[in-house]
Amino acid sequence: MNDPGHPATLQTREASAAPAVRDLAGLLEALHASAAQRDLAGGHAAQEKQWIADAGLLTLAVPREFGGEGASWPDIYEIIRKIAQVDSALAHLLGFTFLQEVSIHVWGNAEQRERYLRGTVKERWWGKAVNPLDTRLVATATGDGGYLLNGQKGFCSGTRGSQMMTVSAQDPLSGNAVFAAVPTTREGITVNEDWNPIGQRQTDSGSVSFTQVRVEPDEMLQRADTPYASLRTLVSQQVMTNLFVGIAQGALDEARAYVTQYGKPWLNSGVAKATDDPYLIQRFGEMRIQAVSAEALAVRAAHALDAAWREGPALSAQARAHVALATSEAKIVAHRAALDVSEKLFDACGARATHGPLALDRFWRNARVHTLHDPLDYRVRDVGRYALSGTLPEVSLYT
Repeated sequence: MNDPGHPATLQTREASAAPAVRDLAGLLEALHASAAQRDLAGGHAAQEKQWIADAGLLTLAVPREFGGEGASWPDIYEIIRKIAQVDSALAHLLGFTFLQEVSIHVWGNAEQRERYLRGTVKERWWGKAVNPLDTRLVATATGDGGYLLNGQKGFCSGTRGSQMMTVSAQDPLSGNAVFAAVPTTREGITVNEDWNPIGQRQTDSGSVSFTQVRVEPDEMLQRADTPYASLRTLVSQQVMTNLFVGIAQGALDEARAYVTQYGKPWLNSGVAKATDDPYLIQRFGEMRIQAVSAEALAVRAAHALDAAWREGPALSAQARAHVALATSEAKIVAHRAALDVSEKLFDACGARATHGPLALDRFWRNARVHTLHDPLDYRVRDVGRYALSGTLPEVSLYT
């Protein structure tokens, strides 16, 4: 690795100044500049999260009546994809901010929507300790409509550095999950810095401990079992889908940049430039086909979600199920594209691209961590059932 032509400093320039402009392009350039170093370091990306807030992106999903942008889901997911191309961890944080806003929108009453959604616009709120599969957090009713929380929650993305969080806990008497919105700084809440995975290292997805944490009655959210309210799950799944698409696109971008600048033709290729190697051209063609196919299905699913979202409480169960099907179809293709393209990056770039400081393996590591959230086989099963017998997916925590 002593070759003076080796790109040992690719993507390792400092990003000490905030984006000069408030536009998305300036933000993406600033995030890209330090993405490799921050991935290697892990920890909390406080400055970069501030840039995202300063760019006005946190309130895209907040309805205009509460001071937000009220953006469409296709537009929201396009931004998530663009950020994921350069930094999928921060795209994850942004996407789950939108999810918490949706949680308030569909589970909150009129007063809570006014208080929390407008508060999000003003104060740039939201962390998460929902994760209903983790039932270690126990909610004990206090008799006045409130609860005491005791226990722990894992995968609490975005909670570190937050002012507010949505939280789910298990009520042992009813056997049901309960939901609430509480200040992160409330007495008894400890945000633990124990997130240390191989990928998605700056998502602040550590655990949160709760000791006799008081939840007031007016902080309790009412989970509604309606087709419209259950779109929240599909909002979440499409966040993941577009993260995967962005990872595939980002891996392709990095491979192109590397090969164009540093690539060398194989000794038996008979060409002078790597970019003229017919096998390399074919490899890039395959990578692009995967990336654009994933994006096309993600956009299709986003439009289906947007149409259903605009139906509001009148949304039918069948219409909602068709959105779930489109979401699974998109997520399957995006899942595979993220893993395949991020691996093929190294086939395209060669051995020198494995140089540690480049952190080009972050695309695969990020994809691998995120694609483990739910088994792909069950999604393929749901799509197969529809293809064979017309059976639409049932509502679940993931569909």
